Order: sequence, then C-alpha cells, then structure tokens
Amino acid sequence: MSEAEPGHGGSRPALARPYSWTEGRTQPAVEIAVEAQVRATVDWIPHPRTSPLWTVIGLCAEPCSVAEIAAHMAVPLGVAKVLVADLLRDGLVSVAATLGEDASVDERRELIERVLSGLRAR
Repeated sequence: MSEAEPGHGGSRPALARPYSWTEGRTQPAVEIAVEAQVRATVDWIPHPRTSPLWTVIGLCAEPCSVAEIAAHMAVPLGVAKVLVADLLRDGLVSVAATLGEDASVDERRELIERVLSGLRAR
C-alpha cells in the first residue's frame, strides 16, 4: 500500500514529508495559538511555488486560522505552526491573537465553537 502525500487524498497520509518541510522541527520558534488568525503580508516569496510556504501564503490571502491551515494542507498542527512561525519571522505574514491571557471560559468556548464551525464549513 502506498502512502499519499499531504493534501492529495489517498489512504494514509505520509507524515515524513511534512516534517521534512520543517527540518524535523515540531515546535515553532514563537508560540502561536491554533485559533490565531494568519494573514499574508506579501503576494510573493523567494521560494519555489511548490514550497509549502507558498501554500500557506496562498491560503492566507484572507485571514485564516492555524487550524484551518493545517486542515487544508492535511498536516499536523505542529507542522502548520512551524511554517507560520517561519513566515512570521521573515515578515511574510502577520498573526493576530484572538484571545488575551485574561479571557474568560465563555470567551474561550465561543472561540472554539467558531473555529470548529469554520473548519466544518470548508
């Protein structure tokens, strides 16, 4: 049985390739919440168009959560966070936190419901 590449369908996703995109890193250089809204600040980046970084930039032409990026690319959240952190470091995306440290339980629950609703709608 062959393994499918992320984002290309198939029977089993291959995890080796997404982790090769991050050079094996599973933790981003900066903490990024899964619900954080990411927006591209550029239309072009100095990487091949086949690069996963190009994919992230394309997905983030309009604000997109880290969870949505992971879902669209069919990669683990850790991979999506590392890719976003790399783009953030290079000034190619902006990341807007959606909740502060002092957010209430109700605010957090509402946010989770909105993220889940957005993921289901795509």
